[in-house]
Amino acid sequence: MQDLNDLALFAAVVRHNGFSAAARALNMPKSRLSKHVARLEEQLDVRLLERSTRKLRVTEIGQAFYERCEGILAGVEDAEALIAAARREPSGVVRAAIPPGFSPMIALILPEFYRRYPQIRLLLTMTNRRVDLIEERIDIALRARNQLDNDQTLIVRKLGEESSALVASPAFLARHPPVTIDTLGSLPTLSMNERHLTDRWTLHHADGRTVEVSHAPVLGCSDFTILERAAVEGVGIGLLPGSISDRAFRAGILAPVLPDWAARDTIVHLVFPSRIGLLPAVRVLIDYLAEQLPPTLARCRERDVEPLDSRWLSRAIA
Repeated sequence: MQDLNDLALFAAVVRHNGFSAAARALNMPKSRLSKHVARLEEQLDVRLLERSTRKLRVTEIGQAFYERCEGILAGVEDAEALIAAARREPSGVVRAAIPPGFSPMIALILPEFYRRYPQIRLLLTMTNRRVDLIEERIDIALRARNQLDNDQTLIVRKLGEESSALVASPAFLARHPPVTIDTLGSLPTLSMNERHLTDRWTLHHADGRTVEVSHAPVLGCSDFTILERAAVEGVGIGLLPGSISDRAFRAGILAPVLPDWAARDTIVHLVFPSRIGLLPAVRVLIDYLAEQLPPTLARCRERDVEPLDSRWLSRAIA
């Protein structure tokens, strides 16, 4: 059986893209690190890394071995974490990055988290920007993308998928009949793109067709609260997630636009730097979000969940 320390040190070299960076991260001499990896290669009788004076490349078998090592190390870490969690209550500061669109759902589930873990302090950064977890000292990031994050330096935990639909107020649709896929780009639109004057929607038809719709939004904002209200007030057509649009459809304040066309589902997932060395407070937040967020997203589509701001909703219906 291989020494787990050798496996961990080899995985660190791959994760940090080199011996020097790994040695700095582990606070150990580069020469010692190199000896451990060389011993591992000798015992396995296979070349895991191709080295040169300026570059390091992971071999094909080395990449496959690295992925297995990460799984083994994660299992060991999980087992040790169970003991640590049983011995002491999670406490300390956890920093998380959350897209603004998820703020209503996070607000719903946070009180119970504090009842379970009163010794934990949370610092939440609400942003759609792709944060650098290492540089910005972020423990966890919640992301909603068309595909899972493929950064090999990060651990990914998938939570579910979220659909989006084109929506507008009944009054807006009455003023702009009829809306077609060809006229969509020329109409007033609402966008999550807050940095550019133009945007592009990739829409898929039920029959398999795909179109790119270029448009110049009258409002660009990453906060779904603002986009939802703008849509309700008839400012333009928006592409909103089902957790928002479904309840607005039932209330009659929004209507579907081109229901046969939809954007690709976004994958909701958590990313964090490594399972190795996770503080108990970070681990319980990851597990709590994985437990609570998917059913909360589903409940946001149900009748008993109010829209983002019931005060202006009541005025809009009236």
